[in-house]
Amino acid sequence: MLLSHLETLNILSTPVWVVSVHNQQILFANTAARKLAGNSLLGPLRNGQFSVQSLQSLESYLPHLQKGDQVIEIWTIHKEGRAFPLSCRLSLAQFGLQEPVIVFEGMHTSAANVPAPGSFLSEARPYRRDQSGFYERFFQTNTAPMLLIDPANNGQIVDANLAATRFYGYTRDEMCMRHTWEINAMGQDVLPVMHEIARLPGGHKPLTFVHKLADGNLRHVQTYAGPVDVDGVRLMLCIIHDITEQKRLEQELEHAALRDPLTGLGNRRQFMQLVENARTQNPQRTHNFSLMLVDADHFKAINDQHGHNKGDDALVMLARTLETGIRESDTVFRWGGEEFLILLPLTGLEGALHVAETLRLAVEEYKHPDLPSMTVSVGVVQYETGEDFTRLFKRVDDALYRAKTSGRNQVQMG
Repeated sequence: MLLSHLETLNILSTPVWVVSVHNQQILFANTAARKLAGNSLLGPLRNGQFSVQSLQSLESYLPHLQKGDQVIEIWTIHKEGRAFPLSCRLSLAQFGLQEPVIVFEGMHTSAANVPAPGSFLSEARPYRRDQSGFYERFFQTNTAPMLLIDPANNGQIVDANLAATRFYGYTRDEMCMRHTWEINAMGQDVLPVMHEIARLPGGHKPLTFVHKLADGNLRHVQTYAGPVDVDGVRLMLCIIHDITEQKRLEQELEHAALRDPLTGLGNRRQFMQLVENARTQNPQRTHNFSLMLVDADHFKAINDQHGHNKGDDALVMLARTLETGIRESDTVFRWGGEEFLILLPLTGLEGALHVAETLRLAVEEYKHPDLPSMTVSVGVVQYETGEDFTRLFKRVDDALYRAKTSGRNQVQMG
């Protein structure tokens, strides 16, 4: 898939990762990147203790990158038993591939360490409010919550405008008794991130955090922070935008997109996402699992004889029967039509066959006065090391086909 000219990136001293937008996999890491982060997977890099991004989904970045917006993420790098943040600049590239990829370019690698307290900026004198100054008037009349932060003093908040006090639920004096890590859900892990943000170029897309209010409520916020000189004192100005409602709507839409509307089960997209996340973030758990493909026998006849409404009711009944019959670690997905896929983690073929036979019997024995009786045919396979999913799905589909052509209402392994 990768073209040989990607190897030319190895001459760069800057760490570079080339990432697939579609499946969020690292396709290539140059020598500098491997030296810095080894063979780390994308999941731990983007979702570690210091990791911060504007958007979780890489696909959501595409419109911004296509417009030329500056997008920055902060990754978590693990090396020699310690972790530190690394800022990465994102850009779109093609490299002759069928789909565009995102290039993550590491920044500030010469100083890729967690800064000691007080190592960022030193002030010549303490910050003092000037009630009559232009900056003070601009600061206090702005409708967006704004904080002035002293990175050199453990991230202390030295000033907050009226909008910020209303948002957080503290008085101005109460806000100025706190530090950034006291209002950020990351806790003190935000301090090295804050120092990293202070070195970022201006104009980048704001980063997303979770902030704690005085009443204990959590709010999703996007923050833009940058250095500012206030009467000779070097501070950071942080502008906060509450995106909690936007996040809620996004999560609802994402949940709906991953669910089958009839049965409420996860759909094919959710299955692929789950498996990909496990493969990138927990690869040791993806080498021993089994798949089961379940198909309702003679389902067309049920629709023809009883109508599509009863057919839908029968599918819902089948979904509930499968959910009830599986183990707590297993997951049922509606694969399409009258087919259901079941993922059985950390399960060999023998264990999967036992679960499949239990489910087959449960469906056969289920009786409801308002629903037609049903049986199912089941194909079962165990993942083979190094196998791609195209071959895996073909094997489970072939096993199901043998179950159906051998008389239905039975289990076949592949």
